[in-house]
Amino acid sequence: MMQQYLRIKSEHPDILLFYRMGDFYELFFDDAKKASQLLDITLTSRGQSAGSPIPMAGIPYHAADSYIGKLIRQGESIAICEQIGDPATSKGPVERKVVRIITPGTVTDEALLEERQDNFLVAYIKQQHGYGIACLDLTSGRFIVQQLNSEQQALSELARLDPAEILLDESQTVPALLANRHGLTLRPSWHFDVTSATQLILKQFSTRDLRGFGCEQLPAAIAAAGCLLHYVNDTQQQALGHLQGIRVEHSADSVILDAASRRNLELDYHPSGQQYTLAGVLDNTATAMGARLLRRWLHRPLRDQDLLQKRYDSIDALCSDAQYESLHQTLRQVGDIERISARIALQSARPRDLLVVRNTLAILPLLQEQLRAVDSSHLRKLAEEIAEQPDLLALLQGAIIDNPPILIRDGGVIAPGYHPELDALRNLSEHADQFLTDMEIREKQDTGIGALKVNYNRVHGYYIEIPRSQAGLVPEHYTRKQTLKNVERYITAELKKFEEEVLSARENP
Repeated sequence: MMQQYLRIKSEHPDILLFYRMGDFYELFFDDAKKASQLLDITLTSRGQSAGSPIPMAGIPYHAADSYIGKLIRQGESIAICEQIGDPATSKGPVERKVVRIITPGTVTDEALLEERQDNFLVAYIKQQHGYGIACLDLTSGRFIVQQLNSEQQALSELARLDPAEILLDESQTVPALLANRHGLTLRPSWHFDVTSATQLILKQFSTRDLRGFGCEQLPAAIAAAGCLLHYVNDTQQQALGHLQGIRVEHSADSVILDAASRRNLELDYHPSGQQYTLAGVLDNTATAMGARLLRRWLHRPLRDQDLLQKRYDSIDALCSDAQYESLHQTLRQVGDIERISARIALQSARPRDLLVVRNTLAILPLLQEQLRAVDSSHLRKLAEEIAEQPDLLALLQGAIIDNPPILIRDGGVIAPGYHPELDALRNLSEHADQFLTDMEIREKQDTGIGALKVNYNRVHGYYIEIPRSQAGLVPEHYTRKQTLKNVERYITAELKKFEEEVLSARENP
């Protein structure tokens, strides 16, 4: 087992390896020592290596999210290693492999995120052409690149973005302003190669060139974007279908604020708490998506006077007759579709995410109606851009129960009546006890054996149990299954068929 662990650990030497063993994730050697300090968990040992005990620390599988959250907030990354083999058929250790890598900048689980703050992953590179920055919010698919002329401008942008994780070229000196922060990840220089980065971007978005994105003349930005894509492909190990394109931001489009100015303006940080910041004062948004958008606007004041005027006119129209009040109440019923869509694309969505999508789709017609009623061409245009999804809504209304479990493995997510075969299997699984009771009554009558019992245990499955003293009354169609001290256990074709159906039903839902 330790040979398997060491082989997998050698592929992920710089991050903590959560190695699945039964109902626990275990860590060994230096990982165990580090995790025990960061998580304040017990450090024990297992076996020996080179004559010394092997340090070990573990966390319960069902409580992993809370421990992972603590590590992520301290800038650590985790490789999740799961059992993928069947213990019943495995010779030696059950086959395991790393199925997911969680880093500060690639977190998508709801429990590990601040719902009203963006979680940015940024790649930063200094080249002869300039300073390239690529920024991705994996939880929404928002992908932005910039190319700047000076290091001061670049560092100001990094301060604005305040990323959870920054990817840097391992061959370059880390800027002094970044040296002591959490979430620095060094990447090989070839990950920033412009040619390979271009090919990776074209492959991701299935395009022939970069002209449609407007970044074809920004080699430093392209290099950063390529490194970033390489990293998320490595960590997520699946298609990133929710990334739909790249948007270029130019420094001339907004008012430049350096790090010192941001601190002094207290946009969204104050040592005494959020309520003393500008964001804390202004943020009365109804949704988490709105709160994140407001913070982005505060950190990047626009120079586009036409767009700003449209926003002012929309606010004026909403304040007229207090129309914003009813709109605010409607928006409170809108879920965090931005992040849920990303989890669906990354195949990590949970049943209650689908319930939130269903409830949000149901409220869209009312939201459109309220926006159209406002005397604002800008808001009416936004109303037209809201796409109702009646087919998807009908599917979710028919398929998902009103109060689904947190995890899909708990079962019971699909509503009764949606799938006849599933209903039949579920009914069989849920009413197995009644079948055994009915069969026992019937078999006692047919055989005349009053002490006959129909039973089940996890080791031997279903069986008919008869005292040895009455074995002479056993019908010919009974097949002996097990002999104990005072009883004989049998199986029949009917009971065997029922057993197969029940076991199949319990696995399929």
